[in-house]
Amino acid sequence: MDQQTLARRTFLKQTAMAGAGAILIPGLMPNTAFGRAKSEALKDKKVLFTWGGWKGHEPEQCRDIFVPWLEKEGAVVTVSDNLDIYTDKELMDSLDLVVQIWTMGEISKEQEQGLLDAVRGGVGIAGWHGGLGDSFRNNVAYQFMVGGQWVAHPGGVIDYEVNITDAKDNVTTGLKAFKMHSEQYYMHVDPNVKVLATTTFTGDHAEWIDGCTMPVVWKKVYGKGRVFYSSLGHVAADFEVPEALEIMQRGIRWASKSKYKPLPEWRQPVYPGK
Repeated sequence: MDQQTLARRTFLKQTAMAGAGAILIPGLMPNTAFGRAKSEALKDKKVLFTWGGWKGHEPEQCRDIFVPWLEKEGAVVTVSDNLDIYTDKELMDSLDLVVQIWTMGEISKEQEQGLLDAVRGGVGIAGWHGGLGDSFRNNVAYQFMVGGQWVAHPGGVIDYEVNITDAKDNVTTGLKAFKMHSEQYYMHVDPNVKVLATTTFTGDHAEWIDGCTMPVVWKKVYGKGRVFYSSLGHVAADFEVPEALEIMQRGIRWASKSKYKPLPEWRQPVYPGK
């Protein structure tokens, strides 16, 4: 392992263990600008972390960022690299949250039904990038739950900006626009998600989308379950961007509360009715 890779992995593990509000940047003191000490939101919550699928999205490395952090926050975590766990109804009903990173791949009818039933029943789900928003491309019922599906990333890994569009939400409060060097996801999106952050495309790589604004971070509900998604996180190193990590950690906390807090009451259709 080269020194750069070793340093990056050390940073990521330190960052995950630090919890929210304590972002560790090599050579700098912890940055508490985001504002909180360790949250109690995940204490004793039962969390299933499923990982697998396309290895290019580094599901194993991301597991090693988020599972230690979840445990540090007090969650009781089950880790699985097999989707059969979704068919274990007793386990699924006992959960508070599913965190999934499983890009592409296939899910059986029974596995999908187990997951959808759990979320409809009040289990939250959270994830990022292709691990939630490009899983199981043939399964439209799953996509209905997530609220969006990846379709393109023009230009591949590029520089782009993420803009906070709802600064009052607890996931994005205190955050400002920030830069990413990663895949800028173009997605097909449910018109009734609550959008928290967006990005705007140039025409450099697809001239017909010049100026198009696309959701990056959203919340939604599915049945009685909270659903949280961020398109950030192409590879584990993307979470070296403090805002990208903070958004994901806050979103995970929010999604874990489905069984304990009233469902959010919002309607934000892009195309208002009469």
